[in-house]
Amino acid sequence: MQVSRRASVIVASTSAAAGRAADTTGPVLAGWLAERGFTVAGPLVVADGQPVRFAVDAEIATGASVVLTTGGTGVSPDDQTPEMVAPLLDVQLPGIIEAVRRRGESSTPMAVITRGVAGFAGRTLVVTLPGSSGGVEDGLAVLDPILEHLLTQRSGPRADDGHGPRR
Repeated sequence: MQVSRRASVIVASTSAAAGRAADTTGPVLAGWLAERGFTVAGPLVVADGQPVRFAVDAEIATGASVVLTTGGTGVSPDDQTPEMVAPLLDVQLPGIIEAVRRRGESSTPMAVITRGVAGFAGRTLVVTLPGSSGGVEDGLAVLDPILEHLLTQRSGPRADDGHGPRR
């Protein structure tokens, strides 16, 4: 019997939260997670800033395996997702965001502007992706081959995995 895994998608967009713009990236992330066997909460659309921190923190508290955010990683005054999420992370994984930037740069020089963060808060993988469809596509391409490995590694070695006791 497979254990049910929970994931969450949080959209950081003041205009979408106010109903002035449509969110197009949240459903893409939710669908991608569902295809990988996760029960998905969201997409939850919140305003930029503190609401992002509160939403991510709440999902971590529920024991979600993965929390993906989209939006708020640029340089506009409202873009505060990295500042809201970084303090919640116990372990930083900067290589993930570096890979997203590298992948995106082949399509647009604007990809280098993203200031996302990635890491673990306890056993929850949190990745903040850009709010553009291209940025989300790049992020999923980076995550696809490493997601299961990351989650397995963070849960720690099993007694029968041949790696011996944790140090």
